[in-house]
Amino acid sequence: MNFDKRNLFGIDYAIVDYESASDIIIEYAARHHSFGVSALAVHGLMTSVKDKTIGERVKKIDMVVADGQPVRWALNSFHKVNMKDRVYGPTLTLHVLEKANKQNLNVYLYGSTEETLAKFSAFIRENYPGINLCGIHADRFRDATPGEDEADIKKIDDAGAHIVLVGRGCPRQEVWVADHLGKVNAAMMAVGAAFDFHAGTVKQAPKWMQDHGLEWFYRLIKEPRRLWKRYFVTNSRFIYLFFKHKLFHHSRCGAKRS
Repeated sequence: MNFDKRNLFGIDYAIVDYESASDIIIEYAARHHSFGVSALAVHGLMTSVKDKTIGERVKKIDMVVADGQPVRWALNSFHKVNMKDRVYGPTLTLHVLEKANKQNLNVYLYGSTEETLAKFSAFIRENYPGINLCGIHADRFRDATPGEDEADIKKIDDAGAHIVLVGRGCPRQEVWVADHLGKVNAAMMAVGAAFDFHAGTVKQAPKWMQDHGLEWFYRLIKEPRRLWKRYFVTNSRFIYLFFKHKLFHHSRCGAKRS
């Protein structure tokens, strides 16, 4: 299935909405086609820009969706794509689970803690009884050895997973998805926050804050010591790059007109 992409600071974002994105994922999943998905907000984008090794991994992922409102605003500003809403990872996860439920697909959970996985699993079983949870693997919180990785791949493929939800935190989950393209025969979705939000272990920001691009501020208030540097540095860098590219685009357009 083809879909349009537009570049933002070196990363190609899919111009999709929840409906089209989830349809694409389910199409690949149902065929056991190795397919990578990332819901990439400002933090992940800026990490990809700063760290070229991570950036090259993210570029390999088949479908990168605009998780954050600022990313959507920037894509609309630069490319006039008229995206009506972001494609937020936790919400995209629900759309995918709903469609997977109707087709009785196999879902594998990879990452996060035992506690979160237990609660997230219960959430899926209660709300999507047609889904078969074919495997659950807690994060080691370190890189797997080659032997462990080979065993993980075999477990996932032997379980017949159609969809692998990956919750290892950004950018570790993006790196994992990119590195397992062509190895894991499933649609792999890097949607880490979805695990905690749907498990109920972390509270989501109010919808009005999400709609106005203020979710980062809500999370900063909740975890100031852990997140202050991430948000102030990455958000400032995003704003700087936005205006830098905007001025360059404006001057180039002006030169063409003259």
